[in-house]
Amino acid sequence: MLRQGFVKYLKNTSWLFAERFLRMIIGLSIGLWVARYLGPEQFGMFAYAQSFVALFMAFATLGLDGIVVRELVKYKNRHDDIIGTTFLLKLIGAMVVFCILAIAIKFTTNDDYTNTLVFIIASATIFHSFNVIDFYFQSKVLSKYVVYANVLSLMLASGVKVFLILNEAPLVSFAWVVLFESAVLAIGLLYFFIAVHCNKDISLLSGFKFNKNMAFSLLRESWPLILASIASMINMRIDQVMLSNMAGYEVVGNYAAAVRIAEIWLILPVLIGKSVFPAIISAKSQSLDLYRTRIFSSIKYMSYFAIPFVLIVSSFSSNIIHLLYGSQFSNAGHYLSLYIWTGLPYVVLFSLGQVVLAESLTKWSLYITIVTVVINVTFNYLLIPIYGGVGAIVVTLLAAYIGQAILLLVVYKNTNIFRFKVKERYEPR
Repeated sequence: MLRQGFVKYLKNTSWLFAERFLRMIIGLSIGLWVARYLGPEQFGMFAYAQSFVALFMAFATLGLDGIVVRELVKYKNRHDDIIGTTFLLKLIGAMVVFCILAIAIKFTTNDDYTNTLVFIIASATIFHSFNVIDFYFQSKVLSKYVVYANVLSLMLASGVKVFLILNEAPLVSFAWVVLFESAVLAIGLLYFFIAVHCNKDISLLSGFKFNKNMAFSLLRESWPLILASIASMINMRIDQVMLSNMAGYEVVGNYAAAVRIAEIWLILPVLIGKSVFPAIISAKSQSLDLYRTRIFSSIKYMSYFAIPFVLIVSSFSSNIIHLLYGSQFSNAGHYLSLYIWTGLPYVVLFSLGQVVLAESLTKWSLYITIVTVVINVTFNYLLIPIYGGVGAIVVTLLAAYIGQAILLLVVYKNTNIFRFKVKERYEPR
């Protein structure tokens, strides 16, 4: 039985790895071509618009993603209510994003062209409501259908980008591609959901209804995660937003180019996390030994990959940037050699975050991310005017390692998975 479960999760992870590998090859290749075509300044403007929208994306996700997967795993007879309720909540969240953006841009120095980019990119959040189908397939360990939809959207969007480059399209056209890709993904997910869950009977979709009591129950647990997600997005994107205002779009373009390369490998913890999270939830109800083993195994194997990768990229960063982006992005090489080190604390933070979710310690996520946001914003404000992009990277590293240390202490204090490990190893048998 254990072997069968392992094979099931291995196959599921293999599908996710295959899709991410394809996305890395095709998406990165086309993305590099787009960056070369736009140049540092326009690419910086595009990166700024995406980062500005990302600051408010938590209102669209509502912190529900991991919670919904957990509920779908635990309550197999309530899938229709969970899916229907989550979909409508996310749709409302997308509308909230538009309202907040309309207010937020009043406090910026953005010109009309930049604001147009912002609202086009933000429109993609409407289609993110269909990601609840992704959660359903995660809970069933059937991620191959999500892979099919992702590959379809990737291929079509990549083809459109190539067409735009060859026809010398303006920057705003690439913002429309962001919306197009999200729409295609939503259609693909819906198609496979009807084919698999509804047995091709579209009329069964009428069974998915909004459950008010369930909505309040989900939001009661997720509200700390909403605020934590907002804080997390600020941690991830505020550097590019502040750089654009303090150093200009060209600096942001070089900085964003380095970040795109540095974050490629971070798909690994996300993929493993998505695939094994249902297994971790299941193990928690079976045995503490199995639960602890699965948590520490995910951290261990991700670290085995991360450390040598970070060392190699940091050592050859300038060569990598010159090869991929060309001489016009030469400043990105130095940024990459430093920014790649932010990935090491991320591996641990991601795994510990799953423990926090499994143990329903979500309020702690809020407290920790608020601390790191204060560090991020304060020190970015102080260091960016003096050191530019390097200052932003130093702040990112500082916030990441402090956040990791605090989260480690929280998990240690509120769970017995660490104490169990010590007891098992050192207590006489």
